[in-house]
Amino acid sequence: MGYMDVLKQVKDKQISPIYLLYGSDSYFIQNFKKHITKAVLPDDDVENLVSYDLEETPIQEVITDAETYPFFGEKKLIIVNNPVFLKAKPDKLPFEHDLVVLQQYLETPADYSVVVFIAQYEKIDERKKISKLLKKNGAVANCSPIKEQDVSKWINDQANQLKIVIEQDAYEILEGEISTNLYLLKNELAKLALYVGEGGTITREIAERLISHTSNSSSLRLVDAVMERDIYKAMTIYKDLEKMKEEPIALVALLAFQFRTIYRVKLLKQKGYTQFQMQKQLGVHPYVIKIASSREDKFSHGALQSIINQLTEADTAMKQGKMEKELAFELLLFELIQTR
Repeated sequence: MGYMDVLKQVKDKQISPIYLLYGSDSYFIQNFKKHITKAVLPDDDVENLVSYDLEETPIQEVITDAETYPFFGEKKLIIVNNPVFLKAKPDKLPFEHDLVVLQQYLETPADYSVVVFIAQYEKIDERKKISKLLKKNGAVANCSPIKEQDVSKWINDQANQLKIVIEQDAYEILEGEISTNLYLLKNELAKLALYVGEGGTITREIAERLISHTSNSSSLRLVDAVMERDIYKAMTIYKDLEKMKEEPIALVALLAFQFRTIYRVKLLKQKGYTQFQMQKQLGVHPYVIKIASSREDKFSHGALQSIINQLTEADTAMKQGKMEKELAFELLLFELIQTR
């Protein structure tokens, strides 16, 4: 059963006594916890909400709690984090998890307890007996990061719920810059919806002005400043990044990624590659290809090679301590802006 199917059942108050959430996307996990808490417990029933970390507590203690009647309430909700025994290679702990006790509970869970196992790992070992039992006797939700091809549908669903319209140019900014973080993306959409109001339209200008700057989006803006030969704009962006505690070495790496992508897109374009073929070849987001493709004709082959060399030299100078990192990055910006 998929994540959305399990979540729908919870919203419809069809509650299972056992849940297993696995995958590394924190948005899916936090969203599920919010809805399961609302479905199982009254708003003020904090006494019957318990959380455990299985890197610190043996599973047998958790099961004892699950088998204990709720304190002044009908149901008890138990959140169980880090079930290390579901990993292919479990972490070494100073105690042992008694999985026989867990297996017995999974066969006959208490009807007054809802136990949610949260395995925030990229993978679990589905061959293990305990994994199979959890899947057999519980509701299982895959919380892996959303796939690229599903991001557009997710944004559209959120926009419909918020009753706003997103123009294509603004949509591409959202998808390309922060689509890997659904929690951040949801917050940014809520902020944009509040700004334009119900029935409002999010334009590219509004998105660029209001979306919280990430290091990735700021590196794109730095490339724009270099293309425009605007040192004031470049320095302003850099100072904003300094306030975000971004390291100059990391910023050099981000710029290097952007310019290498522009250079590779330029080469592939000359060979007749389509944007889809370039995306498959380079293994990056389609938006990255689109942006690089729109920029490559602003630079000659020689200019791009020179910029990449300058970035490499700056990176080496910083790592070897030949120059103070902040000063080295400022000088690098001046040099990049002069290169054509």
